[in-house]
Amino acid sequence: MVTQEAVLEVLKQCYDPEIPLNIVDLGLIYGVDVNEDKVKIQMTLTAPGCPLHASISRDVKQRVLSVEGVHEAQVDMVWEPRWTMDRITPEGKKVLGIAK
Repeated sequence: MVTQEAVLEVLKQCYDPEIPLNIVDLGLIYGVDVNEDKVKIQMTLTAPGCPLHASISRDVKQRVLSVEGVHEAQVDMVWEPRWTMDRITPEGKKVLGIAK
């Protein structure tokens, strides 16, 4: 059975090329919807005009399809709410050296 946790774990292998942090801890994943063998990801990027939009989306889709039991993966880019540094997880802030 495919779980949201398994999908998030594999997404921790995806990185924003400009920031040395995975996209989950960076707060780019807005939603993971698992429906049997289908997964829908809602995500954003740190900037709407990011030229790596297509390659990051492709990497996310390939990683999700690598999860055992997943047969379909859809990645939807959303721009609202806009990404801010407040979305970075506490663990991510430690990695970046910005933990309070």
